Amino acid sequence: MRIEMVGLLITLLLGIFILIGSLIAFLIKKRQKVIDFSLGLAFSVIVMLSILDLIPEIIENLRLSYIWVFIIGVILGYGILKSLDNFIPDHEDNKMNNKELKDNLAHIGVISSIALMIHNIIEGIAIYSTTVSDVSTGLLLSVGVGFHNLPLGMVIATTFYQANQSKKKTILFTSLLSLSTLCGGVIMFLLNTKTLNPIVLGLFLSVTLGMLIFISLSELYPRMKEIKDKETKNMGLLVGFILLLISWLISQ
Repeated sequence: MRIEMVGLLITLLLGIFILIGSLIAFLIKKRQKVIDFSLGLAFSVIVMLSILDLIPEIIENLRLSYIWVFIIGVILGYGILKSLDNFIPDHEDNKMNNKELKDNLAHIGVISSIALMIHNIIEGIAIYSTTVSDVSTGLLLSVGVGFHNLPLGMVIATTFYQANQSKKKTILFTSLLSLSTLCGGVIMFLLNTKTLNPIVLGLFLSVTLGMLIFISLSELYPRMKEIKDKETKNMGLLVGFILLLISWLISQ
């Protein structure tokens, strides 16, 4: 099998972790606990992903010489989701009725999916490039990255299901979302290149970081403050922290 095909296969399998995470979410019966747990999980996953994965990659690609690219990228990423925030229906957390709660969850799900999709495309580019250069390293890295896609899939599936109450629509959506990692590999394959310019990759990663900052500060943190079941929320925070830490250790 050509090394390029191996790279594409690994990026495909990487995205399937998102779908597996969404299927796991449906096995849990207590929906409110799932929401509280997932919000805590999402917050810790995003924070840990930013600290252990994105920021080191940005530093490696841009160095101090291109710190301005980092700043522009973060501002751009934050601004994109902030702009989308004005067009996606949303409600204040206080005194929300059931319909408003569903709209709010759908809101978080939509912007989280946009950021996750962009992040996964970049992730696919990175994994494909690594794999075609060194298969063993690419495979090991994909295991670590795939591990953190599990809780992300749980979060996206939970928020969308709570909004539309349709398992079929939710699984279809997460299935399409899981293909975003493969898209990154396909882009590299069609460009017939094994590497991406470090400045361009650093810019893409910085945009993703800006989006994740927006989600964590403007969407997840306000919702987390309203959670009454602190034990479930804290368990989500702890599990997310442990999963991402294990993922990071595996990928080293």
